[in-house]
Amino acid sequence: MPRRFAWADLPDEELLQLRFKDLKVSVDGTWLEGCLAVLYDELDQRGLRIRPHAWLSDEWFSPVDTPGIAIPFYLAHPRLMRLERKMILDVEGGTEVECMRILRHEAAHVLQHSYQLQRRRQWQQLFGKSSTRYPTYYQPNPASKDFVQHLRLWYAQAHPDEDFAETFAVWLAPRSNWRKRYAEWPALKKLQYVDELMVEVATLKPSLTRRVKIDPLSRLTQTLEEHYKKKQAFYAVDVPKNYDRDLRRIFSDDPKDHRSPAASTFLRTNRAKIRQVVSKWTGEHQLTLDAVFDDMIARSRELKLRAVGPERQLRTNFTVLLTAKTVHSLYGSSRRQWFAL
Repeated sequence: MPRRFAWADLPDEELLQLRFKDLKVSVDGTWLEGCLAVLYDELDQRGLRIRPHAWLSDEWFSPVDTPGIAIPFYLAHPRLMRLERKMILDVEGGTEVECMRILRHEAAHVLQHSYQLQRRRQWQQLFGKSSTRYPTYYQPNPASKDFVQHLRLWYAQAHPDEDFAETFAVWLAPRSNWRKRYAEWPALKKLQYVDELMVEVATLKPSLTRRVKIDPLSRLTQTLEEHYKKKQAFYAVDVPKNYDRDLRRIFSDDPKDHRSPAASTFLRTNRAKIRQVVSKWTGEHQLTLDAVFDDMIARSRELKLRAVGPERQLRTNFTVLLTAKTVHSLYGSSRRQWFAL
């Protein structure tokens, strides 16, 4: 029977005042155990000895000095997942499919650290030098075929370590059919290298064996409110705000249409659906898109625009507009580069 927590019935305002250490949640007895069991089985099927230990922290990460994976706290309880969705508009790793994608990626980091794979000459030739400074932000090329595509944001392009981790994750995933999918891609060389390298690794003993928990939830004194304020600030970016011309192409400012629904009302009603679609296809975080929505809604109200015509067509037109604005913002010279996972 799942463990019951008194804080699970608290309203958001009170729950946010708790410190991480007050939650007292763990991986044990949650659905995360099943995901870890699947990961271990996949590693076993490949003959790999690594069995990463896991614990809860404030985010996903894999330390360089222990063969383990930190999992974000909110995945340990449905109430915390609901709070995460409300505060961030997304729950990273919140489904079994997505959780497994991230676990395979993090397992690659464990493997790299445990066998110091980044010291190999061919590893460096294919992926680059692990000593390369980690960027706070990066700007990917979505059309590049030099990298596999696994996690969102074309994350393999962030750093040589992430390139390896993404390549390994694609290689490890059952039914990924990587030989066929990447047959015409330069990235295939990386996958073939990983395929050969893992045969060798399977015969070796890992050098990293000391199992410790880095920044476990039980030691974190930050409140949930403090955590989410920092996380929200991270996704708050400056985007172009000259929307007037584009909004007028979709909505009407003709006085004769004054009886039609307000464009601001239309946008509020459809924001969640449109936001999710644009986030899926551009990779931009929903929290960032929501800030853009706020600006567009406010501007539509100021311009007294009206939603004239079939709602489905209006929704399609606005989705195209927001996608175009997002892509331009992401790759324009005035926009900061993509955020790292």
